Amino acid sequence: MIPLGTPCPDFDLADPRGFRMSRADAAGKPLLVLFICNHCPFVKHIRHELAALGRLYLPKGLSIAAISSNDPVGYPDDAPDRMVTEACEAGYCFPYLFDATQSVARAFDAQCTPDIYLFDRDHRLAYRGQLDDSRPKSDIPVTGRDLRAAIDCVLSGRPIATTQLPSIGCSIKWRG
Repeated sequence: MIPLGTPCPDFDLADPRGFRMSRADAAGKPLLVLFICNHCPFVKHIRHELAALGRLYLPKGLSIAAISSNDPVGYPDDAPDRMVTEACEAGYCFPYLFDATQSVARAFDAQCTPDIYLFDRDHRLAYRGQLDDSRPKSDIPVTGRDLRAAIDCVLSGRPIATTQLPSIGCSIKWRG
């Protein structure tokens, strides 16, 4: 995992729904970057919580960018046209960007879906880790506890615990 305090890598990507987002668009605001995809069972398990986080925290000043970096040739369920459908069905009110070259995932050193990065107002990494303890087929409810606590700290200027559990999910599907 990249060290806490690391500056947010630059990105400028298109959302297949017709708009763009860059790191500069979030200047002066905390920024949550989510590496997700359509087909991963771990993402499917938390997609409604991700949408709920958007509805709750966007009005409070958090910028959110979800990014799919998977190879759509090998994984057609993750193709841009299907991202549009997924964003609508999941209720994402934040951009769901396509990293066609996979260069953004590499710049973040993203490894899996979901992979979660929270940056403070100065775009320094404050949290990288799991949403919560829930996993597909577990009896643990999806609450977003770990990420919600981190977002609340960043928004209020309080320190975040440095002990952070890594994300667990499907590996990013790199081009061969």
